[in-house]
Amino acid sequence: MKRRIGMVARWNLVALSVLLAAGGCVRAEGGPRPEPGGQEAREMVVLLHGLGRSKSAMRRLASRLDSAGYAVERIGYRSLHEPPAAILRNVAEQIDECCAGGGSTVHFVGHSFGGLLIRAYLEGQPIANLGRVVLIGTPNQGTPVVDHIQGRWWSKYAGETALALGTGPDSFPNSLSPPYYPVGIIAGVYEGFDNEEFMPGRDDGLVPVESTKLEGMTDFIVVETSHSRMRSNEAVTRQTLSFLEHGRFAR
Repeated sequence: MKRRIGMVARWNLVALSVLLAAGGCVRAEGGPRPEPGGQEAREMVVLLHGLGRSKSAMRRLASRLDSAGYAVERIGYRSLHEPPAAILRNVAEQIDECCAGGGSTVHFVGHSFGGLLIRAYLEGQPIANLGRVVLIGTPNQGTPVVDHIQGRWWSKYAGETALALGTGPDSFPNSLSPPYYPVGIIAGVYEGFDNEEFMPGRDDGLVPVESTKLEGMTDFIVVETSHSRMRSNEAVTRQTLSFLEHGRFAR
């Protein structure tokens, strides 16, 4: 039985927002972190989760990156009722403290809203040892889901940041500048949602494929998976590793 469109939009947005995200910067499982600049120092990958999640949401991806030889840092942040600027300040402090001052190359990988935070951070704080960036299901042009719920009485429960992710010219995604660094974009496609009325075309349930695209992107690929499952999808992980290592996706 098909889901009602309004219920799908309400559940997706509110569910993402009411889950409190714990702050902090935590390393993936593995051996001791090498000293920056040492002969054994590994390249680092900074992971940022999506809206309404916590750093634990990136645990599986972090473990796989660690097994591939990267030093991994997971950044956590609280997103419920916090505006984007406040979240960005929190995230920037954590990245500056744990990752930006070493000699090793630093890559960034972000799922959904986490990708927007990466873009915003790098826009205001370029780092000399920056490597490559992978954005997974990131609404770089916003999402029509937010446009669809704007003005409804229950939309306030989604939180200020969630409501800033629409497709309008003044939305948070559309306020960011094009990248000056190598960036690979992975979009998801999932057919299990009845959302064609307000989000026509291919999408992952929350973000249209076309909305993930970005002016100046280095490479782009589509993987069959839903939005929430992208961060643990094996194909997404393989493509992430390919871009981090080679600067392109595997085909």
